[in-house]
Amino acid sequence: MIVPRSSRHVGARRPATAALAALALLALPSAAGAADAPPRIQAPAAIAVEVTTGDVVFARRADETRPIASTTKLMTALLVLESGPTDRQMPIPAYSGSAAESLANLHAGDRMTVSDVLTGMLLPSGNDAAVALARFVGGSVPRFVERMNDRARQLKLKARFRNPIGLDAAGHRASPADLVKLTLLLRRYPEFRRIVDRRSARLTSASPPITVVNRNRLVQSVPWVDGVKTGHTRKAGYALVGSGRRGGVSVITVVLGDPSEDARDADSLALLRYAIGRYHRILALREGAVVARLPLRYRDEQVQIVAASDVRRVARRDERVTTRVVGLPSDVEGPLAAGTRLGTIEVVQRGRVVARVPAITRTAVAQATVWQRADDELGRPIIQFLLVLAALCAGALAWLLRRSRRTHGAADGVVS
Repeated sequence: MIVPRSSRHVGARRPATAALAALALLALPSAAGAADAPPRIQAPAAIAVEVTTGDVVFARRADETRPIASTTKLMTALLVLESGPTDRQMPIPAYSGSAAESLANLHAGDRMTVSDVLTGMLLPSGNDAAVALARFVGGSVPRFVERMNDRARQLKLKARFRNPIGLDAAGHRASPADLVKLTLLLRRYPEFRRIVDRRSARLTSASPPITVVNRNRLVQSVPWVDGVKTGHTRKAGYALVGSGRRGGVSVITVVLGDPSEDARDADSLALLRYAIGRYHRILALREGAVVARLPLRYRDEQVQIVAASDVRRVARRDERVTTRVVGLPSDVEGPLAAGTRLGTIEVVQRGRVVARVPAITRTAVAQATVWQRADDELGRPIIQFLLVLAALCAGALAWLLRRSRRTHGAADGVVS
């Protein structure tokens, strides 16, 4: 349930009006050519990845590990979503955190849905929610942390975890590239995408219900930003895994170690705009587009071969996406219904076939008549040659017969 932004919510912060105004200005479309220059950001470690192609559009120390604060909760969320349905009921244990910790303010002793507790972890970054999920899924926090590290090794991440929350701890680190990989996996879950794109949510399985607000100010203020997770500790600085979609292009960004919340948001938005601006979604193949014309056997006609469906692709703005037709016959003989597949259209991007579409007849092809077949046969060069040869032979035979008659006639005259 989406609730009004003006209400008081657990985990809510009132961002400065000036900061929101600055973000709104940054979110406006850039001037032509501005996307060509990489942005100047303050974050010491960052990455931007275009989702469809997997291209790394920007990287700064993207493979170096460092403290990641509450972006740790992305791994916690992955293990929770992999563990089973989110409509399960789970107990809420007591949690005593420090005054500086972010909490969802869950009620100890409640039974809530996994979905609501997951929302309480991801939107207000509730440490109490993270610990409750870790105990429910792992049996205990230490065992859950073991599973976090096992999963990191399975995914070939450099990340190492010491807690499910992201509190500063020796050896608790990950790289920007690690966080992109986790986000790509999490995006496969529709529920995760819905949660992190919310401005706020009401946890109705709590008693009484709790309303929580997304700490991600970009989701609050920029319509095309749709996630993902904020973080901040003294050692980690300010961190943000961001995502956005505009014009059919999706991008994931990570900034770690920013000096302030404003710098973090500005860096993330600059990277999102830069990466999205370098790509566009194109119509590589249009349904009904004529890709070939094939002659009809036994008649002087052609049938058009067309694409059976559209193909849209995300490509760099300086990139060509081409098509080629394979498997077509040299000619066509009816009867054929409209839409009969005769070959395949391959869409080629970066030297690789990325899509295949049936190449079909645009119209029906009737069976050739006997006269069309005969006319076609008579029009063939070999038939014409044989006809000429037959005519020559007939002429020669007629000449020989006339000559034979003359010869016999002359002989008869001599005898008489």
